[in-house]
Amino acid sequence: MKKNLQVLFMDKASSFLNDLEEKARSKFGFSISKTINGFKGEWFEKMSGTDDLWEFRIKQAGNIYRLFAFWDGEGEEATLIVCTHGNTQQETKNSSQLNSKSDTS
Repeated sequence: MKKNLQVLFMDKASSFLNDLEEKARSKFGFSISKTINGFKGEWFEKMSGTDDLWEFRIKQAGNIYRLFAFWDGEGEEATLIVCTHGNTQQETKNSSQLNSKSDTS
């Protein structure tokens, strides 16, 4: 039986999403929907060097948007992702190169 997946947003995560431009907010919505529907991809990954920290990540208009979350997959019937907060950083040439290197490993 497939577990139900719920995504909850803490106040800081909701504020972060509400403050984004419509296009970036839509991309997050699409990424979160894909995750809820059981798809896996680079838009939602466990952060390296951590035990339980995950991130939704999108790129839009020269920026990298990150929404941090914890994923509790221990439940018998449901899996819970709790988004805590987000941040925005400008994409630089070096960060693009680093991201493409980490995507292939």
